[in-house]
Amino acid sequence: RWVLSLECKGSRNFLSALRRAVEVDFKDKDKHESQGLYLLTTGIPDQETHTISAYVAEVCRGFDLQLHVCLFSARKGTDCRGVIPARYASPRETASAFKDIVQAGSGRFHWFGEAGIFESDDIASIISEMEKAKNYSQKCAFLVESLKQRS
Repeated sequence: RWVLSLECKGSRNFLSALRRAVEVDFKDKDKHESQGLYLLTTGIPDQETHTISAYVAEVCRGFDLQLHVCLFSARKGTDCRGVIPARYASPRETASAFKDIVQAGSGRFHWFGEAGIFESDDIASIISEMEKAKNYSQKCAFLVESLKQRS
């Protein structure tokens, strides 16, 4: 319920927020085998993608951290109470930037909006597993048929 009371404010200073998260908030990081950090966002960070990716790669290697991103694309014309981002990018450019950042952080990328899911690493992985299972099943069926014909 506390989430419903939150108001949009601030900036998209991704590096500042990430530094705070990994340098201040993960005080007990040595006590855990691995950790995940989730970024819930609606737009591109203020900083350049290559700068963020380099920092993310360095930090995530340092203590088995994975950075996951959930990008929400809102309807056009929807603003966040007058907060104007320092950088603009189209939804496709924003998704591409976050895919690069997530790759540097060994994490997963999810992109969705009011119309549904546009892209999700988890769903792509599930579909890939289903395709492998289908191919395996077809090979098994072919093998069974081959054995029946020999009998």
